[in-house]
Amino acid sequence: MNKEIDYILSAEAVRERTSKLFDLTVAGKTNFEYHEEKLQEVSNFVLEVIKDNYPDLKIPFHSRWGHFQVGGIDRNSKFDSELASLDPKEKGRTKLDLVITSVLLDAGAGPTWSFDEDGKSFNRSEGLGVASWHMFMDGAFSKNGSKIADASKLVEISGADIEKAFQVSESNPLVGVSGRAGLLASLGKCIQSKPEVFVDGRPGNILDYMESKHGSEFAATDLLKAVLTHFGDIWPSRIVVDGISLGDVWNHPSLGEKSDLNSLVAFHKLSQWLTYSLIEPFMEAGFNVHSVNKMTGLAEYRNGGLLIDSGLITLRDPKMMEVSHKPDSEIIIEWRALTVNLLDKIADIVRKELGFSDEEFPLAKVLEGGTWWAGRRIAKEKREDSSPPLKLDSDGTVF
Repeated sequence: MNKEIDYILSAEAVRERTSKLFDLTVAGKTNFEYHEEKLQEVSNFVLEVIKDNYPDLKIPFHSRWGHFQVGGIDRNSKFDSELASLDPKEKGRTKLDLVITSVLLDAGAGPTWSFDEDGKSFNRSEGLGVASWHMFMDGAFSKNGSKIADASKLVEISGADIEKAFQVSESNPLVGVSGRAGLLASLGKCIQSKPEVFVDGRPGNILDYMESKHGSEFAATDLLKAVLTHFGDIWPSRIVVDGISLGDVWNHPSLGEKSDLNSLVAFHKLSQWLTYSLIEPFMEAGFNVHSVNKMTGLAEYRNGGLLIDSGLITLRDPKMMEVSHKPDSEIIIEWRALTVNLLDKIADIVRKELGFSDEEFPLAKVLEGGTWWAGRRIAKEKREDSSPPLKLDSDGTVF
């Protein structure tokens, strides 16, 4: 892998390339205007949400595991009890099997879909989390119906399987069903093609790979690099360089021609969300995962929605709020870039107010404690269905 591609597949590239679009915004050269005078006000709102959600400031990392607890139901403990007889590493592999498949099913559900669990209804990310948890617990990802994931079954997952498990119907539509099924099938094919990484065809065996490469201690960015490198073939082929699929990376014409790698803006949203979600099982299995502060914020519609709904950023042409935008449009690329950059700025203010360093209070905690929930809260105030402020034409593989 050449150095330029290696760089694009990094959290460093996400932070640096998105900063370039922030600078262009300040210079008046993008579709957005930045209103710096609102930064403190928005940060104060995030602080308020953090203190509401976690008054003791004991905040877990922003990860899929929190979604499994929605409705006051401790599904994580239920899962742990079923794994009690396993040794720590096998328990870790199994939890990784669960969370990897669940994250790949996590892109935006749309405003009307919900999942019913014993008479309780859950929607959006939490609903997707609960639905995927049940799908895993029902043995849907293994050939023999056990609570693991194996490649031979994943490659067979169809849209009909997703529709059944996620209770999809004409009156309960889910955005991007085929895209979600495609991601799981691609996960299976990816794992089958790399037996040296995924022993026995299980995604959770990335645990053994990381141990073979790094021992029992490594940085979160090392884990992200493994995710980007070895799960990269999962994502739809958008930009491929030297035979390597770059994933959640997009060309922006203001940064250069399409043939110029300098024009690429990296986000790696689902890959970073997945990495955040892998950390806890690794740590429970006895690994020391450090330097989580080197990761970035997630360029998705709750964090990005906070910026627009609060007025921290506004569109130069308000009419663009009324039309749908694809993930590769300039507006969406710029919106996501501003989200990553401004999450860093908000996090700096939040840490200063709370008296924490970035190592003590990495973005994974700022997201979980505040910005994601602040984005949801303000969306609910603005729109009854809590939809994003921009209309998204999503395929179920980005947001």
